Amino acid sequence: MTPDAVISLGQGALTVTVLVAAPILMSALAVGLLVGMFQAATQVNEMTLSFIPKLLAVVLVLFAAGPWILTTMIDYTRRLITDLIPLIIGG
Repeated sequence: MTPDAVISLGQGALTVTVLVAAPILMSALAVGLLVGMFQAATQVNEMTLSFIPKLLAVVLVLFAAGPWILTTMIDYTRRLITDLIPLIIGG
C-alpha cells in the first residue's frame, strides 16, 4: 500500500464523516441559536428549554436525512471494500 493510497483513504473517510455529520450538527446549531436568542430576550434560563428542542431537531433531521446518510455510508463502504481489499491482497 502506497502512502498516496493511505492519504486518499483517510481523505475519503474524513469527507464522508463531514458529509454525514453536517446536517445533524447544523440543525442542532440553528435550533440552539434560536433558543439562545429567545432565552436572552425573555431572560428565561431553563436548561431543558435548550436541550429538548435541539433533541427534537436532531431526531427530525435523522428521520429526514437518514436514507441519504445511510446511502452515503454504504456507498463509501462498498468503494472501500472493492478498492482496498484488492490493493492489500495484490501486494
